[in-house]
Amino acid sequence: MLWTALLLPPGPDATPPTDDQLRGLAIWALHLSPRTAIAEDAVVMEVEASARLFGGKRALRDRVVLEAADLGVQAIAWSSTSLAALAFARAGRENGIRGALTALLDPLPMDTLSAVRPHRTTLSQLGCRTPGDVRALPRGGLSRRFDKQLLVALDQAYGLRPEVHVWVELPEAFKVRHELMARVEAAPALLFAARRLLFAARRLLLQMCAWLAARHAGITAFTLRWMHDAMRPRGADPGGELTIRTAAPMRDVEHLCRLLAEHLAKTTLQAPAGDLELEALDVQPLEEASKSLLPDTSRQGESLTLTLERIAARLGPEKVRRPVVREDHRVEWAQHWQQAPQPLPKRGTRRNRFPQPTFLLPEPLRLAMDGHLPMYQGTLQLLTGPHRIEGGWWHRVQVGEAQCTRNVARDYWVARSPHAGVLWVYLERLAKDQTAWYLHGAFA
Repeated sequence: MLWTALLLPPGPDATPPTDDQLRGLAIWALHLSPRTAIAEDAVVMEVEASARLFGGKRALRDRVVLEAADLGVQAIAWSSTSLAALAFARAGRENGIRGALTALLDPLPMDTLSAVRPHRTTLSQLGCRTPGDVRALPRGGLSRRFDKQLLVALDQAYGLRPEVHVWVELPEAFKVRHELMARVEAAPALLFAARRLLFAARRLLLQMCAWLAARHAGITAFTLRWMHDAMRPRGADPGGELTIRTAAPMRDVEHLCRLLAEHLAKTTLQAPAGDLELEALDVQPLEEASKSLLPDTSRQGESLTLTLERIAARLGPEKVRRPVVREDHRVEWAQHWQQAPQPLPKRGTRRNRFPQPTFLLPEPLRLAMDGHLPMYQGTLQLLTGPHRIEGGWWHRVQVGEAQCTRNVARDYWVARSPHAGVLWVYLERLAKDQTAWYLHGAFA
């Protein structure tokens, strides 16, 4: 088996990482391996079965090192047992798989194994400096003079006994709180902090995106909350919050960071912020894109949807609109404009067997008549039809102080004009004037 250990740095006054910090790191690790556990002051995960999924051990190692750095991980190590990986991480040695485990683990400092630390003074007086020295002592004497846990831990670290772990389970909802190491007085600093501290908002977003990856899901809304310092000015609120929405389900941490940065740049804090909280609001299943044998050049740049979201965050959602197709037989309402950050409606599979015009008039034009035939730059010749469209009784609009419906009852025809070409006309049904013909569009 292949294990990796993720070691967080100690807190102020050399205090170990908090339970919330370890829990957050473990949730992030679940998108890499379901066999993830909290072991002492670190997170360990068994990744033998995940290596092929992520492109091999080298690719998996590079990914873990890159992403874990943003989460504040101090050291990473790999070995064939979890306790050995943890010992290598404490010793600052990443590779614990290149060679025999005994030869690699024996020369490490003795206190890299937690079970040795309570007996460090006694073992030092016996001349032990490394795990190899401790292991060389007579087992009978060790079992009588020290507790049983020392021998068990040694055997488990060297792979002589099976290890027992309580696996971390993926929570049903994501809501994580993080205490800032320094108070923040400006909103942009919530996202862009010093490199050493690693900006806290990005750390929370990384954990959320990893949680989404483990659930094979994406998100269309999340909320970032900040809690003001207890010594806030009189009249200041206890905290504030910011809700971010996306047009489609996603878990792209880079885009979410850029989107959050645009909103935070326009936010003013009433008091210094001490804590952050990130909550996932709208989680939806995300369809994974299949891998391709050929390079996909269409995905190398930022998509139009992501670009529009960033522009809307900067200028305001009411300033950016895009056309959206609706499932509506009434052609003039089959397309409308909506705010860019809103989710796109799902499109059906309706197919129209009748010709559709290339150009539509803003408003249908009432046509003159030549007997029973309509006229437009000459008498029209009706080619195909009628194509009956009826609907819109549910569509109500406000006109002045009254409401009216957009119900239509029309028979459409494709017609030819002697001088204007092929046109799209309709006869208004159920009208007082039974000869109410209108020009609605033209074909290219």
